[in-house]
Amino acid sequence: MPALRDQRPGAASAPGRLGIDVGGTKVAFRAESGDGRTEESSFTWGPHRDADRDLADLAAHLKEFPGAADVRAVGVAMPATVGPDERITAWPSRPAWTGLALGPALRALFPGAKVAWADDGDLGALAEADAADCPNLLYVGVGTGVGGGLVLNGSLCPGPARGSFEIGHLVIDRDGPECVCGRHGCLQATASGPATLAHATALRGGPVTFDELRAALRDRVPWAVAALDRTARALATAIAGVGELLHPERAVLGGGFAEGIPALLGTLTTHLAALSRPGHPTPTLTPARLGGLSSLRGAVLLARQL
Repeated sequence: MPALRDQRPGAASAPGRLGIDVGGTKVAFRAESGDGRTEESSFTWGPHRDADRDLADLAAHLKEFPGAADVRAVGVAMPATVGPDERITAWPSRPAWTGLALGPALRALFPGAKVAWADDGDLGALAEADAADCPNLLYVGVGTGVGGGLVLNGSLCPGPARGSFEIGHLVIDRDGPECVCGRHGCLQATASGPATLAHATALRGGPVTFDELRAALRDRVPWAVAALDRTARALATAIAGVGELLHPERAVLGGGFAEGIPALLGTLTTHLAALSRPGHPTPTLTPARLGGLSSLRGAVLLARQL
């Protein structure tokens, strides 16, 4: 059931804005009505299927979500790579979407509304920079994948015209594990939630669930600590590299996996500090103010601009 907030009985619905965060395993909605109400909902979809079935699921949940009933602007956070012809060129987490004409598919869901989309990491960075009132900020989101974005002087870098900020596909170890993109050693292949669980499974010698990893970290079980340490070192390497080139004032850590593993922030902070050099400190690291909702809030910001 949708989680409704700020409901006022008897208040007439007014056209508003809708933000959608499309993830590899979860889709979240946030609606802002013209009369000041907000509503949120989410659903989890199954493993890789064909795009038509996924779109049908999305349409069904939108139909049940009151906030989507009357919107004039829709912002969508997408982890996929979308070409200038509005077609998805790559989405490793849901490969069946490759080739989908995203623009027409989204506009068909919202006839009469303005619709725009952007990379989920970029929108997460935009939302976090807005929340922190920081014009130079690096956002790293760790979840099903690793995404992120960079805001410099209040604007996205490199900017929509030149593509998204793909920190998850920054190669940090040419001899590292294979990434879903086909290369070896991408940050995502080492530091995403599934990559961390896979490494924990290898160290333990048996399957490890998210909850088991959380419990083992609370008890400081060696295999769990080692798995998290590997993830933190990879993230620190990437953040320090971005810091050397572009000098953001602050780095923020978000995403659903990071939010659910509080120990990651402290371990990452330690590794990041060790990469400072005289006169060149690494960026100050803080948790994302919006937690796992950064990209969703960014999608709402995008809708506000339409």
